[in-house]
Amino acid sequence: MRSIVLLSFLFSFNGTLELNANEHDINWEEARQFWAFVSPSKVDSPEIDDRGWSRGDIDLFVLSEMKKNGLEPEGDASSEVLIRRIFYDLIGLPPSSDELERFKEDTDEKKYERLIDSLFDRPEYGEKMASTWLNIARYAEDQAHQVGNNVKFFYPHAHRYREWVIKSYNSDLPYDQFIRLQLAADKIEGTGNEDLVALGFLGLGPQYYDRGRLEVKAEEWEDSVDVVSRGFLALTVACARCHDHKYDPISVADYHALAGVFASTQIHKRELDNEGGSKTVIHVVKDGKAQDLPIYNRGDVQDKGEVVPRAFLKILSGEAPKIFTKGSGRLELAEAISDPQNPLTARVAVNRIWQMLFGRGLVYTTSNFGHLGARPTHPELLDHLAISFIEGGWSVKSLMKKILLSSTYRQSSLVSSDKRIKDEENKFYSYFKRRRLSAEMIRDSMLVVSGELERGDSGNESSLISNQKNLRRTVYSKISRKELDHYLALFDYPDANIHSSSRDETVTPSQKLYFLNSSFVLARSSAVALALVTEDKASSIEKIYRRILSRPPSMEELSNAMEFIRSGKEKEKERWSGLAQNLIISNEFIFRD
Repeated sequence: MRSIVLLSFLFSFNGTLELNANEHDINWEEARQFWAFVSPSKVDSPEIDDRGWSRGDIDLFVLSEMKKNGLEPEGDASSEVLIRRIFYDLIGLPPSSDELERFKEDTDEKKYERLIDSLFDRPEYGEKMASTWLNIARYAEDQAHQVGNNVKFFYPHAHRYREWVIKSYNSDLPYDQFIRLQLAADKIEGTGNEDLVALGFLGLGPQYYDRGRLEVKAEEWEDSVDVVSRGFLALTVACARCHDHKYDPISVADYHALAGVFASTQIHKRELDNEGGSKTVIHVVKDGKAQDLPIYNRGDVQDKGEVVPRAFLKILSGEAPKIFTKGSGRLELAEAISDPQNPLTARVAVNRIWQMLFGRGLVYTTSNFGHLGARPTHPELLDHLAISFIEGGWSVKSLMKKILLSSTYRQSSLVSSDKRIKDEENKFYSYFKRRRLSAEMIRDSMLVVSGELERGDSGNESSLISNQKNLRRTVYSKISRKELDHYLALFDYPDANIHSSSRDETVTPSQKLYFLNSSFVLARSSAVALALVTEDKASSIEKIYRRILSRPPSMEELSNAMEFIRSGKEKEKERWSGLAQNLIISNEFIFRD
């Protein structure tokens, strides 16, 4: 948030983008004409003469923009590339060579759609999807500041929230309900114990020393305002804490109206009764004393202005502000955010899914739809998907399937240098962008190819990645705000102190050194060799290639591998492990096309 404030100052100084955001001077009628605050509208798909490439409406919208910019789409990727792509995008794991061969040999034209449905049904789907949402929710199990083992600064039961997120994606919980439960599960009639843990979205937030001091409470309220507004609405409301927003129609009164909701909410460690008399502890929130906050001028809690009622953002409330009167106001806030008439919520959710699948959103700034954010590259497509999402019952799986079936998603990543120059950022989606696997995917893939991945234990407590005996999926690892695991930091896992909507994709010498020297990588390489090597060297090489790269070696690769095994100075066992390690550290393994 502080970086956003600094950027705001710089733009203000240059005088190029600043809006007059004093609430009394805002022209609300004009402000509501900004694209993000206008409700999505249905638009017919473009009329295009050459429709042969298109498989549906998505492709027509994308193709229309390509042609306007002198671009043509790429054809479908090969079966080998496509199945690997969709496995990683849906379950975060590579396909086995057997799965790949079955897909290639299947002649049914519906085989691709059946593959999508089968991956949706696998428990690994929820694990993959949860990895992204947990970054948005700034999930962690401790605080950035700790003294010794002070239990107040740890969340030993945080994994229960993570488990709830995984189950929600696997069951295809409607996204509007996904929002409501995370903000107000305790206020929704008929909610069972299994859904109360959803309140960990708020209950696992950062806490600070001297929590009784007003200055400290104000910091925690800001975190809640920030994660809710950026996570669900892609608005930087926290920038209006000290002053009216410099660029968006969000006033300091708007900020304090939302902060009042969280000032009326308490972080709470709750015990749930289980059958047999045992207890389950969850980190959640509950209503405290309902209170409206005064405006703290310039963010100074000692300088109090007028009191503002708890309410939703004026820019999203029509002519009359939606004032909250029921308890803390969390349920009313959840209902206002998840309202189908809210112009932002569905767009933001759709854009996050698009980013997950293509590497960039239709709005590049996925958590900022305001004036400082990017404009949509395909506004009509964004609205088309948002409306379809709502009309489809807010089903994430249905939305993803619609995108996955498109020709846009199936494009090859093999593209001419001229096109890469013309569409360098691939903002027109004229080819599929090659991307490095995430930290979780790299580690999990090594465990898959070594045959060691432990599955099906989502309800258990977290494990340390540094523990060499930990063979679980990376999503089940401990996440620390104070000291992020070295491996996760090395491969761009985001800072868990704040909301994060995207990952950097760095390439550093330290990453290659990790692959060369890590005891974890060496152990996985040895496990591959131990499982597959026989006296038949050529057959063993082919098995290792198929296991790690899901394909047989070329004649040249086979010849080089045979020479490597025969002529190395190390013991033969180490040479086989070295061959496996060389494939694991190859770009073919750690990138997906």
